[in-house]
Amino acid sequence: MVEHVAAGTTAEERRVLDYWTQERMARALPIGLLDLVTGRDGLLGRLVGRTRPLAAPGVSRVSPVSGTNAALPRDLAAPRHQAAARPDASTVGSRWATGGAVARTTGRVFLTVGGADFVCSASTVRSANKDLVVTAGHCVKDGTGGWAANWTFVPGYGTDGPHPYGRYPARRMFVAGPWSSSADDDYDIGMVALGTSRGRHVADVVGTQEIAFNAPRGGQAFGFGYPADPPYDGGDLVYCAGRLANDPYGETRDQGLGCDMTAGSSGGPWMTGFDGVTGKGTITSLSSFKYSGDRRTMYGPYLGDAAKALYDAAGRA
Repeated sequence: MVEHVAAGTTAEERRVLDYWTQERMARALPIGLLDLVTGRDGLLGRLVGRTRPLAAPGVSRVSPVSGTNAALPRDLAAPRHQAAARPDASTVGSRWATGGAVARTTGRVFLTVGGADFVCSASTVRSANKDLVVTAGHCVKDGTGGWAANWTFVPGYGTDGPHPYGRYPARRMFVAGPWSSSADDDYDIGMVALGTSRGRHVADVVGTQEIAFNAPRGGQAFGFGYPADPPYDGGDLVYCAGRLANDPYGETRDQGLGCDMTAGSSGGPWMTGFDGVTGKGTITSLSSFKYSGDRRTMYGPYLGDAAKALYDAAGRA
C-alpha cells in the first residue's frame, strides 16, 4: 500500500477549491485522454493500446474508453441517454433517472495530471471517518508516475446544479502497492480520504454505500459513472446492468460487465444486491478498463485483501 498527503491544511484545501472554477470544471477532459493531451508515452499510453500482444488477436487494453468513439460502428456510437421509470436489469448504458441514494453518493472527480485537468467518477463508502470515497487507481496516481493534484470530489453532480452537495478536496490518497510499482490492472483501485465541505463530512451530507471484499464472483451488478466522451457529455449519471463474467482473455482477474460507458466513467462504482428503489447496494468493483476489440464490455478489479487494506487505512485517515 502507498499513500500520499494531498491537501493537508485548510489553506491548501481552499487553494484547491478556488482552482476549480466553473470554467475549469467544464473544460476538464476524461482521464483516458492523458497521453494525447500531454504527449507522453507513459502509463495511459500503455492502456490505450501500446501493450504487449494479448491472447486474442487484435485485442489490446484501453482505459474506459480512451480517445474518441468516432471510429466505432454506428450501432456502438448511437446515444443511449434514455431514462426509464424503473431501472433495467440489463442495459449497456442508460441515464439514471430513478433517484435514490446512488444519485447522491456517486459523483464526479476533478483532478490535474501532467499540467492538464481531467475527470473521473467515484462513490462514497461507509467508513469510520465519514470522509471516504473509492475510485480507480488511475484516477489517483498515474501508475508508476506521479500523484494527481487538485483532486476534488463532487457528489450528485448535475442533479441540481454542478455541485448541489458541496465540493470535497482530497486530504490523503491510497493505492495498492502493485498499482504504484507496476500499474497492475488487477489492483487499479484507489481510496481517498476527503476534507469537509463547509465543516460537514461527505457521509453526513449524501450518505454512503456499503463495500464488500472477497465477495463471490459473478452474479448481477449495476455500474454507475459519469461518461464524458461521445456519445455522452459528462452531465448525466449513467448506469449499466447485467451479469458479471471473468476476463475471457485471461489477462487479469477482473470481471466484465456489458457497458458502453466511455471515458470519464473510470472509478465509478459497481454494486451487487442493488435496490433500484432505494438506490443502495454493495460495492464489489469499479470501472477500470476496456479491451480495444470489445468496446461493449467494461472490466473492473476484484476487491480482495489488498483493497481491504486500502479501505482500512483510508477509513482511519
